[in-house]
Amino acid sequence: MYELYQVGEKSYYIECPAKIGVYLAGDGGVYLIDSGSDKDAGRKVRKILDEKGWTLLGILNTHSNADHIGGNGYLQQQTGCRIFSGGIEKCFTEYPILEPSFLYGGYPCKDLRHKFLLAKPSVAADFSDKDFPQEIEIIPLKGHFFDMVGFRTPDDTVFLADCLSSRETLDKYQIGFIYDVAEYLNTLEKVKALKAKMFVPAHAPAAEDVTGLADLNIAKVYEISEKILSICSEPISFEGILQRLFTDYNLTMNFEQYVLVGSTVRSYLSWLKDKGELSAIFEHNILLWKRN
Repeated sequence: MYELYQVGEKSYYIECPAKIGVYLAGDGGVYLIDSGSDKDAGRKVRKILDEKGWTLLGILNTHSNADHIGGNGYLQQQTGCRIFSGGIEKCFTEYPILEPSFLYGGYPCKDLRHKFLLAKPSVAADFSDKDFPQEIEIIPLKGHFFDMVGFRTPDDTVFLADCLSSRETLDKYQIGFIYDVAEYLNTLEKVKALKAKMFVPAHAPAAEDVTGLADLNIAKVYEISEKILSICSEPISFEGILQRLFTDYNLTMNFEQYVLVGSTVRSYLSWLKDKGELSAIFEHNILLWKRN
């Protein structure tokens, strides 16, 4: 863990729970792609850079989930590096309380205000800022989160953030976090058509071809949607749907899983309702979902 691997002439990644990309811009200056989960991750990254004699020029954030921006604050404080983010992700990066608040749907209790869901704030500039490295291509990858992006470095390495999960991750967690199901499926089809010398997903092995993995992730989305439709054969509440999914997939409920899986299930319900496959019914002041 926290070992440096080279995947291109100027591109590397640091192996950790959410891979951190490293782009060697020249003259010993580097840009990170994401920063890990917390201050400890930031310390380990800085140690690697110091050992290589590299200077941190900036951090390019793919999106604002805490496990990708958790090292921002420490590294920015220690090095004065700039941080770049885009769209809604920039707002979440500067005001990270937005992540647990969004997931919970209100002010989050203490059980949700910890580093897994709540990063330290950091000052971010937009991707349009003049100091953003212009040789880096920004690739929109919406779906997993609001305005998530990937990055292509000049040596044709593409960092894919969280749009792909490994088979092992899918088997373990079953229901991966998705904000917008329709956009996520569009992104996976887009990823299948991308060409690059190397792909580096944050939660799957680096590979020259990710088509099969993209298909696996697509299949999991449709598997979950069919299971939800089956559960909704008779009118049922959101809590009832969530309980059935946790039971059927042998998942264990806790506060973190309740908000992460719960938010995702709500996104599936919205997608299926918008497609005309589910109806929302209000009975006795309870919202029920029913397959059409």
